[in-house]
Amino acid sequence: MSETEVKNQVRQFYNEIGWKMLSDGFYQNARYEDLRPVSQEYVQRCHLRVNRHISATGHLLLDAGSGPVQYPEYLTYSEFYDYRVCVDISIVALQEARQRVGERGLYVVADVAHLPFKADVFDGEVSLHTLHHLPAEDKKPAFQELYRVLMPGRSAAIINGWTESGLMKLSFWLVRIMETIGIWIAEKRGKQEKKVKVSTSTAVKAADATGTYIQKSSPEWMKAELSQSIPYQIFVWRSVNVRFLRAMVHKPLAGKTLLRLLYWMEERAPGFFGRHGQYPLIVINKSTEKVS
Repeated sequence: MSETEVKNQVRQFYNEIGWKMLSDGFYQNARYEDLRPVSQEYVQRCHLRVNRHISATGHLLLDAGSGPVQYPEYLTYSEFYDYRVCVDISIVALQEARQRVGERGLYVVADVAHLPFKADVFDGEVSLHTLHHLPAEDKKPAFQELYRVLMPGRSAAIINGWTESGLMKLSFWLVRIMETIGIWIAEKRGKQEKKVKVSTSTAVKAADATGTYIQKSSPEWMKAELSQSIPYQIFVWRSVNVRFLRAMVHKPLAGKTLLRLLYWMEERAPGFFGRHGQYPLIVINKSTEKVS
C-alpha cells in the first residue's frame, strides 16, 4: 500500500467511522478502550501522566493528531495555555474537537509528518495514539517535525504503542485462560448461545481489531533512527493493553485494587514499564543550545 493510499484510508476511517458518535454517547473509536467502571480510575490516572512532562502554561499547545479530544483528562493538557492548536487529517475529528475546546482552539487539517508551521513556535506538544497510523517512511519525519516546531527549552509528550510488549507476551497464556473462563461464564448466564462456539482466536481478533492501518515501532527502532538527532526519554503511559484489562480485571476479583497495585509499580519503575509494557510515554526535550 502506498503512502497516499495509507493516509486516505486512515482519513476515510476516521471521517466515516472512528469519530462518529454512537447512541450510548461514545465514539466508535472508544470501543478500543476499556470504559468499564472497574478500570476507569486507572485509565484516567494514566491519561493524566502526560501533564508531568509538558509545560503547565504557555501560549500555544500543539495537539498533533488531536482527534475529537474525546476524554476529559485530555482537556487538562491545555488548561493554562492561551490556545490549543488541534491538527488532524480528519475534518470530522476537528469539528468534534471544536465542540470541546471551543474558542480557545485553533483547528488545522494537516499531516503530522508535514506540519505547516514555522520552527520553534510551540510551548508544549502532545500526540496521542497517532504516529502508529503513519506509513513507515513517515514515522521518522513526524518525530523530526514535532522537534522542529517545538520551542527551545520546552518538551513534547508522545503516546504510542510498541509492536511487541514483553510484559504482554509474558502474560499471554494467563489472558487466554481468563478469556476462556469468561466465555464459559457468559454461556452459563445465557448471554451467548451455547450452540455458538467462540474460539480463543476469535476473542483475540475481537480484542485486537484496529479498523484501519496501524504500524507500531519498538525501542530498538527509536534508538537506531532518532538517538543521534532527537533527545528523548521513555516513560510509562500504560503498561497493559485493552485485551489484558478486559480479560484480567473484574470487580468480583478485586480488579480496582489490582490496577492500583499496577499503577503503584509503574510509578516506581516508569522506565522499565515504559520499555517493556504496551504503551510508552515518549518525552522529547528540546535544548536551548543550538546544535552546530
